[in-house]
Amino acid sequence: MTDLDRRSFLGLGAAAAATGLTAGCTPGGSEGAGADLIVVNGNVLTQDDGIPNAEAFAIRGDRFVAVGSNADVRNLAGPNTEVIDVEGGTVVPGFIDAHSHPSGAGLNELKNVNTNLGSIARIQDALRARAAETPPGEWVVGFMYDDTKQEEGRPVTRQDLDAVSTDHPIVIGHRGGHTGVYNSRAFEVAGIGADTRDPFGGHFYRDEEGNFTGKVAERARQYFSVPSGSTPEERAEAIGVICRKMNASGLTSVHQAGTSRSDFTAYQDARANGELSLRMNLMARGATFPALHSAGLRTGFGDEWLRIGPVKYAADGSASERTMAMSTPYAGRPDDFGILTMTQDEIHDVVREAHRGGWQIAIHANGDVTIDMVLNAYERVAEEFPRADARHRIEHCSLVNPELLRRIAEGGYIPAPFYTYAHYHGEKWIEYGEEKMEWMFAHKSFLDHWIMVAPASDHSPGPYEPLMALQSMVTRKDYSGRVWGASQQVTLDQALKICTMHGAYASHEEELKGSITSGKLADFVVLAESPYDVEPDAIKEIGIVRTVVGGRTVYEG
Repeated sequence: MTDLDRRSFLGLGAAAAATGLTAGCTPGGSEGAGADLIVVNGNVLTQDDGIPNAEAFAIRGDRFVAVGSNADVRNLAGPNTEVIDVEGGTVVPGFIDAHSHPSGAGLNELKNVNTNLGSIARIQDALRARAAETPPGEWVVGFMYDDTKQEEGRPVTRQDLDAVSTDHPIVIGHRGGHTGVYNSRAFEVAGIGADTRDPFGGHFYRDEEGNFTGKVAERARQYFSVPSGSTPEERAEAIGVICRKMNASGLTSVHQAGTSRSDFTAYQDARANGELSLRMNLMARGATFPALHSAGLRTGFGDEWLRIGPVKYAADGSASERTMAMSTPYAGRPDDFGILTMTQDEIHDVVREAHRGGWQIAIHANGDVTIDMVLNAYERVAEEFPRADARHRIEHCSLVNPELLRRIAEGGYIPAPFYTYAHYHGEKWIEYGEEKMEWMFAHKSFLDHWIMVAPASDHSPGPYEPLMALQSMVTRKDYSGRVWGASQQVTLDQALKICTMHGAYASHEEELKGSITSGKLADFVVLAESPYDVEPDAIKEIGIVRTVVGGRTVYEG
């Protein structure tokens, strides 16, 4: 046995012994003493710095119990051990998405109209079909709309939706989650007229003549009472739908951003029904925080499948919808600096309460102005009420600068920037410009400052596929091949570490997951090809052969 193999096989002997397995197990040992599952003949990219590469590993129950050479790991085979020969295939730890909205995405898939269709005409046809089976006066709701991806070269307007129906209020929600387009009937039902003013943190878009375009942003959407009713059975079913989709991409753990009371119930129901196949770190919505806090709960409550994470708030607009609050204006719009949705005092108040209560905190802050405000609150409360290793988070943390980077590093805060955006939303970055894009989704700058930057899709706003994320972070190329922010390109080694170990660190679970290490949860993915063996522009095309969570296969391609 080589020194490398010895470290991999014996280096975490205590963890192996705790599971009932030791390095001294012999082939064909007593029944029950061997591994439940062995994976051999692999190119195992462990993400464990102690043994970065291996050929094989063994699992007992839901844990890795040995990692090393084929010969050594085969020693743990017993009469009932399942052996998977991956025939030289590449194996990586289960991917982690540290900011996503799976419950809402799954429910949309079940109940609403997918308008990610690439043309206004096709969107209208899909909405007409739904309107035809919907009683007059009831809402028709579309989701996954993207204003820059229509072949007509323009966004959908109020008039486009009026052409579908004037008997139904209609809304198509932008996949970014911060804006929607409404028809005239929806404005009428909401009581919005020409004299209606923008509320704080919201905006009704108008044309040059002052007429509503139909687009509504941020808090102004609260004027519209769009029904979101669903049964507990539907919510649990939706969890199953999105779990299967995400497993097929290689995801094994997800941090749900903004978990409502009904979401907490849905995840428990899905687990009871056998539909939960993602490990969930559940960020509580600010609105649910008081009840959880008063019940004595805080970050960390739960188990390896369902765990309460941070309390989550949102302080500004969207990167993909071009509403985030910045110190400099959008390109071509000299008076548009974006939208703040919280004041500095509001941020101070929620941070103080949650921090003192022992919670991790996660605040959505895209623009540099908003990131500064969040850091002001984090720094103040750290001085007033010191806490070790709180790991407060900045969700999205899109536009940074050297001073913000210094403060984030000094405070030990965790940014969670979009990991597929540079690639998927490239046509939008024209509105930010080349200079800003050198400081957006700044994975390289975070790493250079020794900041544990987390992996985040924000699905539905961004695609959740981890392989697209690797490609996006490594190349910074959009669909057309244009590079946005070349200075922020990272190596494939770094991108893999972000999507595994950094994701685990963001939820205080780095001792439990994120690498193929003896003693950790047996979550892994088998890839059809090594991302090191294909062109960087083709990484997202690599197939997923198998996804395993806790030693159980949840997807097989």
